[in-house]
Amino acid sequence: MPSETSGADLGRHLIRYSGHAPFSPEVVVRAAGTSVFTESGRELLDFTSGQMSAILGHSHPAIVSTVREQVAHLDHLHSGMLSRPVVELARRLAGTLPAPLEKALLLTTGAEANEAAVRMAKLVTGRHEIVSFARSWHGMTQAAANATYSAGRKGYGPAAPGNFALPVPDRYRPSVVGADGELDWRRQLDLGFEMIDAQSVGSLAACLVEPILSSGGVVELPPGYLAALADKCRERGMLLILDEAQTGLCRTGDWYAFEHEGVVPDILTLSKTLGAGLPLAAVLTSAEIEQRAHERGFLFFTTHVNDPLPAAVGNTVLDVLVRDRLDERARRLGAALREGLDKLAARHEVVGDVRGRGLLLGMELVGDQVLGEGGADRLGAAVTRRCFELGLHMNIVQLPGMGGIFRIAPPLTASDDEIARGVAVLDQALTDAADAL
Repeated sequence: MPSETSGADLGRHLIRYSGHAPFSPEVVVRAAGTSVFTESGRELLDFTSGQMSAILGHSHPAIVSTVREQVAHLDHLHSGMLSRPVVELARRLAGTLPAPLEKALLLTTGAEANEAAVRMAKLVTGRHEIVSFARSWHGMTQAAANATYSAGRKGYGPAAPGNFALPVPDRYRPSVVGADGELDWRRQLDLGFEMIDAQSVGSLAACLVEPILSSGGVVELPPGYLAALADKCRERGMLLILDEAQTGLCRTGDWYAFEHEGVVPDILTLSKTLGAGLPLAAVLTSAEIEQRAHERGFLFFTTHVNDPLPAAVGNTVLDVLVRDRLDERARRLGAALREGLDKLAARHEVVGDVRGRGLLLGMELVGDQVLGEGGADRLGAAVTRRCFELGLHMNIVQLPGMGGIFRIAPPLTASDDEIARGVAVLDQALTDAADAL
């Protein structure tokens, strides 16, 4: 039943935590499958999987059943105790990964997982310097925030020393080009590390990157880039940490995005997709690195480390991914979605690029060329609003100068009809928003 608050009063007692991005204009009361439902009775197709997390859709029956059973049986323990769901999830995650990744630490959020990974890397290497992409987003806790360059760095005092930004290998907007006018990512990578080497005090510990930069504009690393980056790390005795919060567990059509390139990281972090919308994250590494960290007294003791309830959910997520072959489904649905978006790009001059893999796709608008400076941001906001009015929730990158890039990530359980319906709504919204501006 709707409360007394409505409209502008909804956020009256809430701290705004998304920079300048406003809260959604309606209260959501229920979600099921690929849809969320508002107090006013409207249905919205959810093409963001919640916060890019609900890969099984909302209120999946298997997840609902697990939560009901587990919360009544064993929900939370002292952090030093072990439970069967935790032991099983660690074992099963190791079974989905190539050697030597076999040791798991279960946490709650992606920021927390990245924090633990960086802390482990520093302890194991005895160094402190961290490299990440210039448009990275790894979280808002201390080390994760220090390795985040896309937003949130200004106004909070000094960042920790020894954090370096690596240029993003953006093939659509290349910063270093070859004779053919295309991105020369090898030269860009070499130049990036030349600058890092010049600034380093000889204490390079790790490189923390996403295989597809999501908040950074859905930028897929060029073929061969990840292997070359791993070589740069090895040459300097650095650990390679891959943040697969949004790309892991079948989202891109592979179980893990790094498999696409045949590169195995030293440390892997998972979150979002692992809990399918519930708070669950993981750090995975080799027995050798875990042993070295343990010998040096690795400490990452949190209230909800290795909690049984979210671990039970993680086991159910793995069950559904395997049973329903959702890696294959992500490839098939992703191809259909990509085809639909490519057709929109051919019809709408304001669509400049479509990119990504599986069911993590990006669509970049080029409103500046049509509407003048800032046009892409205005157009992106207008298309987002119009999609909402027409029954589709879309996520625009909420970063200055990047407001024309959509992150499109429907649940892996979406139907063919829902994919087609979402593309049709986006088509109409692009037409209406462009006409209005």
